Amino acid sequence: MEGAGVHLHRGFGFGNTTEFDPFLLFDDFRNDVPSQYLKGFPWHPHRGIETITYVLAGDVEHGDSMGNRGVIGAGDVQWMTAGSGIIHQEMPKGDAAGHMHGFQLWANLPASLKMTAPRYQEVKRNDIPELTDDDGTRVRIVCGSFWGKSGPVDGIAAEPTYLDVSVAPGKRKTLPVETTRHAFAYVFAGSGKFSNASDPQAVVTEVVGGAPGEISVDNRSLVLFDRGDEVTVQAGDEGIRFLLVSGKPLAEPVAWRGPIVMNTQAELRQAFSELEHGTFLKAAKHN
Repeated sequence: MEGAGVHLHRGFGFGNTTEFDPFLLFDDFRNDVPSQYLKGFPWHPHRGIETITYVLAGDVEHGDSMGNRGVIGAGDVQWMTAGSGIIHQEMPKGDAAGHMHGFQLWANLPASLKMTAPRYQEVKRNDIPELTDDDGTRVRIVCGSFWGKSGPVDGIAAEPTYLDVSVAPGKRKTLPVETTRHAFAYVFAGSGKFSNASDPQAVVTEVVGGAPGEISVDNRSLVLFDRGDEVTVQAGDEGIRFLLVSGKPLAEPVAWRGPIVMNTQAELRQAFSELEHGTFLKAAKHN
């Protein structure tokens, strides 16, 4: 549970996340019981990171210390650069049937940008490119470039690629990934098998088996890939839908306490001291 009592599934985070660098944390807040998410994430600070919220069902109302207010609906994305510091809240509301489903990913900021001015990039579902290949593979491009198209989110330090991929039942698809990046896939519908030129490393809820170099996955499976230039997925009988996320490692020291991520313990102590003394907020910018 996080926030004021939101039940969620954590893919990774709050441990040694070196293998996921530049990403720090990934949460799947999927729930059909309103009492388990309606209390939401009341006012809390962030500094030194970017938070990426992608909603599939329901709404998330948000507000912040800069006076911004808004709603992220189904299919929408909010990419918040906390930078030097922001205090905000996120309140899931669910849809008419009580369903709530979304993801939040934390991306680290390099030392040179830890204290940059906060900003938002809010993207509505119709502004996210969606491509369909001849075999029925569908890809929504939130961030980065793929199949000759670029996502609407830009100016991100880690130059990430964030894709929502659906592969039709029984189809096999190979997707490119840059070898200099850390990449992971998170399955949230259907099942199948992943493989690549190097054996994938598994951080999964269940490993069913498979041939050498293959890993079987289903709902809520997380796969961390070794370095390679492509990822191959074989969809099961119901097809498969997953997020494919990659980013350029920062390879910097991480000093982390709750919602604040800096490079040194001294910077971390300073941030919490500023919170206590009311000097945490530095600058504001809204896109």
